Parts: sequence; C-alpha cells; structure tokens
Amino acid sequence: MGSRATNVLLSRANRIRQKLQSTLETSVLEIEDVSYQHAGHAGVKGDANETHFNIKIVSPKFDGQSLVKRHRMVYDLLADELQSGLHALSIVAKTPQEELKVS
Repeated sequence: MGSRATNVLLSRANRIRQKLQSTLETSVLEIEDVSYQHAGHAGVKGDANETHFNIKIVSPKFDGQSLVKRHRMVYDLLADELQSGLHALSIVAKTPQEELKVS
C-alpha cells in the first residue's frame, strides 16, 4: 500500500501529528479536534468532520522566529490538509524555553 493510500486511512489529526512531529521535532504536541463546535457554520460543508483544530506545539525550530513565522511554518506543513477540507487552526507555538517559563 502506497503512502497516499495510507494517508487516506489515517485520521486528519493523525496526519497532522505525523507531519508536525517529524519536521518540527516537537517536545509537546497537543491536537484537539473542535469541529463539533462549528457544525452548521458556513465554512463547514455538509456533515464534514475534522475541519477545525486547536494545536499547541513546542519546538526548538521556533527559536528566533517571530510568532507570524512560527504560524507560517505550521500552515506550510499542513498546506495539503488545508486544500482537502481542513478549515481552521488555532495555534499556540512556543520554544522549549518559553514553555519552561510557563511551568
């Protein structure tokens, strides 16, 4: 089975997890599907699910990057998901040092 067929079998949340973990070397990655909160909204077509996610990501690759650049990195990694039904992301993107300050 090719990788494309495998991607179809994985949930969108799992595909997001794989893409972000492998590229950004995350130490924290929390993905919450909040699509149910948006059922019936204009951006949700029919009974689509896995369309809205909250993501908290901690990565050393964010070091020295502005918040806008961090978000762009995430959006760029998930471009194919955004083209295939992912409608919205809420992103919290921190460096490990920023995460330690919160703890």
